[in-house]
Amino acid sequence: MTRTLRPRPTGRPERLGRPPGHLSVRVAALVAALALSACGSQVDPDTMARLNGQAGVAVGADGQPVTSDALGGDTGVDPGSSDDVGSSSGGETGSSGGSGSTGGDGGSGGGSGSGPSGNGKTSADGGVKAGSCDGFKNSTGITDSEITVANIADISGPVPGLFQSAQDATKAFVAYYNASNPDGICGRSLKLSALDTRSDSAGDQQAYTRACDEAFAAVGSVSSQDQGGAGTAESCGIPDLRAFTVTPQRSGCVTCFSAYSIAPNLIPKANLDHWKKKEPRATQNIGIYYVNVPAAEVNAKSIAAAFEKNGSKVTRVQGIDTAEFNYAPYAQQMKSEGIGFVMYYGPLQFTIRLQEAMEQQGVDAVFLTDPTVYDRNYVEQGGSTVDGTYVYSVIQRFEDTSIPEMVLYRQWLERVAPGSTPNYYGLFAWSAARLFVQKATELGGALTRPALVQALKGVKDWDSNGIHAPMAIGAKTTPGCVKMFQLKGGSWSQTSPGDFMCGSLINSGVGG
Repeated sequence: MTRTLRPRPTGRPERLGRPPGHLSVRVAALVAALALSACGSQVDPDTMARLNGQAGVAVGADGQPVTSDALGGDTGVDPGSSDDVGSSSGGETGSSGGSGSTGGDGGSGGGSGSGPSGNGKTSADGGVKAGSCDGFKNSTGITDSEITVANIADISGPVPGLFQSAQDATKAFVAYYNASNPDGICGRSLKLSALDTRSDSAGDQQAYTRACDEAFAAVGSVSSQDQGGAGTAESCGIPDLRAFTVTPQRSGCVTCFSAYSIAPNLIPKANLDHWKKKEPRATQNIGIYYVNVPAAEVNAKSIAAAFEKNGSKVTRVQGIDTAEFNYAPYAQQMKSEGIGFVMYYGPLQFTIRLQEAMEQQGVDAVFLTDPTVYDRNYVEQGGSTVDGTYVYSVIQRFEDTSIPEMVLYRQWLERVAPGSTPNYYGLFAWSAARLFVQKATELGGALTRPALVQALKGVKDWDSNGIHAPMAIGAKTTPGCVKMFQLKGGSWSQTSPGDFMCGSLINSGVGG
């Protein structure tokens, strides 16, 4: 069915986007988790795939896909050859059922060192000072020649490949490390065990049971039901350096950390201040809408409370059921209440549906959403309706070839998993793998599970060589830095000043 697009009102500049300041990945994963476990067929697989960015591609300044050809240039990174991954990345990723395995270990990935490589901080070991190897002892997951790390992600299940991007990115960093460091960590290369949660809590628990017995650490993992293995990870003491956490149970695990560190009750003040200054009138009448699942509700109420504490006015916090297809009443509600600033928590497809209703009802409001819509499908399917959308981000643009680390991530992802789309999940899995390697290298002969956990507790301001905002890994708090992108004329550009906007955190009192 062809949809006719009506021109937007001309009274104010076109503007559209989602909740400021934090939790984009957490919300997306939580929506996925709750949709999978509670909503059943009410959320179709295509929607869920888009939620993870599986159906999308990175969009360049011209609104077109960014290919590996665009990643060359003088970026301080040697592009190397592209005919060989330089590492064994494991077998096919089909589920093996109850074991939680995706079809075997990732392999030691010897590699020749001929692939893309960095220098100094972007080198595979981060250029850190290696600890003495004196006294190095083999232990669970460590042999004379290898250190096994596990990546545990939702690969099979109702939405196949939901977090495949995180597993691919972890494989990519392991390949990069092994190709660049033939001597490894005290003579030991990395070996990746790629495990599948099957997108359920029991699968996560089973996969972590196996990891506890076979791997030294878990790296870059992400699961929509990550509460399943939380207790298992803590009880066996395995260091679990995830891409990000989803549930409170996982956040509370003392051996578990995330490259994307977040706390639901802590909201960046810089984000709130930005919108209060940019839209002083609109932020005195804010409407916050969300897909009606518990996780999104907590985050919507948290940001609402933070806005109020910061001097803005929230008129409405409104959930929309996943089975709802008629969004017109919500748009009419915005119009009748004079809402000038709309935030939405939910997947890409639902975001477009709400914006279509707003356009049809003639709602003229700022629209802010999270980076899950930073996706070619959103641009193509939303058309002119979504032009003007704002998103907040805690990462740099995937297309920014001036950042050597971003180039490395994309080059090695393409080598290990050709055609894969870079996304939030993958970027933070890469970041987690880099942090693991750096801390393990620094520990040297003192590398043990307890020692690595202790080292991670002290990590703060981690930005993985500038590809994302500084993260308080050890403290497990929300980053205080964000930036804004806007979609205009089919392409994204940064609208906030400088690099990241940074400041203190506001405790909303909700979700903490």
